[in-house]
Amino acid sequence: MSPTGWLVLGLAVALVAGLPYWLPRTVIALRVRIFARVGGEEGVRAPGKEVPAEEFKRVYGHPAANGRSRGAALSDLFWYWLSPGPEVHQEHLEPGPRYDDVARTTRQILAGLSRERWTELVGRCARRVLDELDGHAPVHRVRLRDLMMPVWAEVYYEVVFRAPCPRHVRDLITANADDVVSALKCTGLRHMDRRARLTAHLRDRLAHDPPPVPLPSTLTAREQAYYLQGTFFNTAVVQMSEAMAHLLLALATHRPVQDRLASGEEGPDFLDGVINETLQHFPLFGVAHRITSGEIPLDGRDPIPAGSVLLFNYPEYQGSGGDQFDPDRWMDPDTRPSAFIPFGVTANRPCPARGFAVLTMRVAAEEVLRRFRLDSSVEHTRSLPSRGPCLLVARTGAGGARLQTRLAVMRLADSWEGVRRSLVQLVLGSYMVWDARRQGLCRNYFAASSGGSATSVPAGR
Repeated sequence: MSPTGWLVLGLAVALVAGLPYWLPRTVIALRVRIFARVGGEEGVRAPGKEVPAEEFKRVYGHPAANGRSRGAALSDLFWYWLSPGPEVHQEHLEPGPRYDDVARTTRQILAGLSRERWTELVGRCARRVLDELDGHAPVHRVRLRDLMMPVWAEVYYEVVFRAPCPRHVRDLITANADDVVSALKCTGLRHMDRRARLTAHLRDRLAHDPPPVPLPSTLTAREQAYYLQGTFFNTAVVQMSEAMAHLLLALATHRPVQDRLASGEEGPDFLDGVINETLQHFPLFGVAHRITSGEIPLDGRDPIPAGSVLLFNYPEYQGSGGDQFDPDRWMDPDTRPSAFIPFGVTANRPCPARGFAVLTMRVAAEEVLRRFRLDSSVEHTRSLPSRGPCLLVARTGAGGARLQTRLAVMRLADSWEGVRRSLVQLVLGSYMVWDARRQGLCRNYFAASSGGSATSVPAGR
């Protein structure tokens, strides 16, 4: 082979070998441009030029930052991913009597359990799911998000209905939640049959054995099923599973922190600090959008006009926390990050679970750490499209060279899986953005409700 041929061959080998390092990032950048092109550029970014970080919370909590869906093209995409039922999802309802009715019901359902009851419930459900792992295997290779979803499916079913969750219902809830989050991360298309099966079960349950807390009277029977499905069995199950996957993966990739917890010398405050540090680095929310109902004044600048779409970027705002993973800084009020809003802003639709999320995460984490040591060599990103590959090593099991070999294989497999996944996200994400814009679920809903030309609301496919 000529020198030129050898050079070409060498460059080709280097290009292929480097795919895991450059292709996913390139595809992500291209996907962002496609999303902006198809979905349209809109919004006032916060933090950004118009809303700097120091004004982030004030603008977020302003009474005029209260519109949720109507008037934002971005809403079409979120309604598409959450269909059917986004029009009665607590997070997507416009302010008014209907939202107040739904939000009040959610608070009543969640407030029905004391801290002691929450602790017992989460511990019991976590133990039951962990018991399903092969007790004779010294090492389990799991996807942390998949491991945690059945736990929270059981928890929130019992929270709503005050009765244990049957296994077949747990499977319905888990399949629905997995379908929603996979579509949100563009790793899979929506499967409406999975969602329809859960809706049918909920409608039947509500007709024959309704929950003890009365559901919103402003909703029809079908809408009540959609409300429970969206608020508790979509959002709650997905968000808590994601939060636990981030927490456990952070422990798996920061062994000194995990070892301190496993030693039993640290109290619950340290684990709470680990949870807060995890939520600081990997916030569950990406960008929350709100539509202004009036002007919002800014310091020394023109006000934000009514009808503007505000894009509140959680990762960018909390990025001031730095790159070092340091749970100890939460032990001292003087060193805690001020740019920290894991559950939103109190004045503007904060997460209903904010009062007990850290408590329940602590209980679930303690159950896992009591049985296993966690090891992982994968890349930990906020979006967690890999679902968190991890090795659970029995506390009585040994590590050694064999475990290190498995970690090396995991690292290599995760890198190449990122290549395949980024291409899948590019194709499926582009299609779903286009299809969401075509169907216009949010746009058509409000056009119909205001007497516009639209006469029906597509249910999604």
